Amino acid sequence: MQGADADTVADALASDDALPGAGGFAGELDGTLVRDVLGRYPLFVERAVSDEARLDPGQWSHDPTALADPRSFPAGHIRNESGTQQRWSLPSLDPFGDRETAIETVRETVETSIDAVDTDSLAIAFSGGVDSALLAARLDAPLYVAGFPDSHDIEAARSAADLLGTEVHVVELTHDAIERAVPEIASATARTNAMDVQIALPLYLAAERVAADGFDRLALGQGADELFGGYAKVAKAPEDPRVEADTVRGAQREVIASLPDQLERDVLALRAAGVEPVTPLLHDRVIGAALRLDGDLLVDGETRKVALRAAARESLPDEIADRDKKAAQYGSLAARELDRLARQAGYKRRMDDHVTQYVESLVE
Repeated sequence: MQGADADTVADALASDDALPGAGGFAGELDGTLVRDVLGRYPLFVERAVSDEARLDPGQWSHDPTALADPRSFPAGHIRNESGTQQRWSLPSLDPFGDRETAIETVRETVETSIDAVDTDSLAIAFSGGVDSALLAARLDAPLYVAGFPDSHDIEAARSAADLLGTEVHVVELTHDAIERAVPEIASATARTNAMDVQIALPLYLAAERVAADGFDRLALGQGADELFGGYAKVAKAPEDPRVEADTVRGAQREVIASLPDQLERDVLALRAAGVEPVTPLLHDRVIGAALRLDGDLLVDGETRKVALRAAARESLPDEIADRDKKAAQYGSLAARELDRLARQAGYKRRMDDHVTQYVESLVE
């Protein structure tokens, strides 16, 4: 079992509690295969085995490369002698009674989760935004940022580190590093689509450097955007066609539901680079608090992640707490430079999904 201890998982099974006070879990417990509601740990089964059939020990794994033809075991599901069935779903929680209570609860849950992280052999992925800066301010661990020399992320990380009175290790990306890393990422994640590879690239290359420097755990601010309203499509609901929900809270739940797929990619890429991810903002206590936020504590006008930013002011200078950030693939310029490499290799933008075609050529 990866993640929560056996007693916590047993309690979650007995009570059907989707948020039992853990940071996720996946594996086998007393003959039952389980994966938590947000899929915070990867889990795979052999595609050829029917959902109604019992799995032998060699027919499931946390590592897709250990199976002949793996498929992801769905988050929130269990599998036993009765077959595969959904056991947990994201709970619907009533909003907080008032704004002050909401912000204070977010602050307490976030700080408690971060402060509980063991800093032994730990480094922090640091982009200079509010999410990773909370980790940097409360954990005694070195900071790392990956990007091309003129990237937004490197500039933002350096300026935020200065404000926090510390330094950040810069992992400068190169075309050679990208060309080497792409097949390794594709092999580890079983994904070759352009978006997944672009997102994984800066994480993977930063993690390689972290591992080379002697650390085996990497703390990330993952989940903050999904939980606290960090996406434009959430802020613009219901007008944004990328979400089906007609409220900000509904859109928040939609993007939270996308986490299992994202986390699977990121965990597999980071493990392939030699580190284990640590994600304190994805602890059940933080998720529970986020699900109770009213829409105006997620998005207020042009401000996103309203409650998280307000809560972060206890730990961070206002200049960092108020910062917007770019997605890693854009802030690091990994997406731009992968596109450039694709075009240099003859995969022009007029071609259908030209970057994915280029990625597949590197894998081949």
